[in-house]
Amino acid sequence: MDDHQPAAGAMTGDIAESTRATARIKTPAASYAGPVAGLPPQTGLTTDNAVFTDAYAVIPRSVMRDIVTSYLPGWVGMRMWMIARPLSGFAETFSQYIVELAEGGGSDSPDDDPGVQHAIFVTGGEIRITIDGAEHLLTPGGFAYIPPGASWSLHNKAQGHSGFHWWRKRWQPCNGVGKPDPIIAREQDIAPAMMPDTGGAWGTTRFMDPEDLRHDMHITVVTLQPGGSIPFAETHVMEHGLFVLQGKAVYRLNRDWVEVGPGDYMWLRAFCPQACYAGGPGPFRYLLYKDVNRHAPLWPNR
Repeated sequence: MDDHQPAAGAMTGDIAESTRATARIKTPAASYAGPVAGLPPQTGLTTDNAVFTDAYAVIPRSVMRDIVTSYLPGWVGMRMWMIARPLSGFAETFSQYIVELAEGGGSDSPDDDPGVQHAIFVTGGEIRITIDGAEHLLTPGGFAYIPPGASWSLHNKAQGHSGFHWWRKRWQPCNGVGKPDPIIAREQDIAPAMMPDTGGAWGTTRFMDPEDLRHDMHITVVTLQPGGSIPFAETHVMEHGLFVLQGKAVYRLNRDWVEVGPGDYMWLRAFCPQACYAGGPGPFRYLLYKDVNRHAPLWPNR
């Protein structure tokens, strides 16, 4: 384990704790949890719900500490928690970072791989992102999708730190399907699509149009009201990354039930059964990644 020290001026509490009322949803104010950072006292206990199996992983908020942060070339004033990366035989399609960006930090060249698409979801502070010459200001709940090959940059020009999630996935070309367009959106401005036959207990805020087959990944915010549930064991080909933004639940992962709360992360390989019961007293909300809309890759001919 690398013994990384906090960057000068780095925050020691949540990098992304922000509360603001949603625009169209009559629920308690949304909040966006982030890593705890800092280090626990020597008197602390090591018991938590961290687990890694051949079907799923749980990375609890309590282990996202300073000593497990990473840095990237071409960036200034940033550090990140890498919470998902492709692993052979496990989840193979994406990586996911939680980034803390200091005042004045950023990059004019965030990624030099032209085949990779990106998605950004802001959880704290504000960032300015420029995509193909157009600049956009994103605050908590703000979302950006950057197509492969686009020219883009990202900076924190405001006072204080900012925090955001960053997904990377290699885009899969398909005959007759062009590259997606950039997307700039806010969670607060999108009416959730409610699941049928749930009485409003379960809804999904979609940043990509599910009927737009140019997209081979979806990023959404899933919200379950207290007592709401996923009432069957979902078992499907899509890989998942689930980061808990708010609330608590008992989540079924393969054959196990795990209690999760704000700042915890779940990483599921394809076909891992999943279900959940939302606790309370407020909504249970999480950021969800999944891969969609493409043929399953086959082994090359030998």
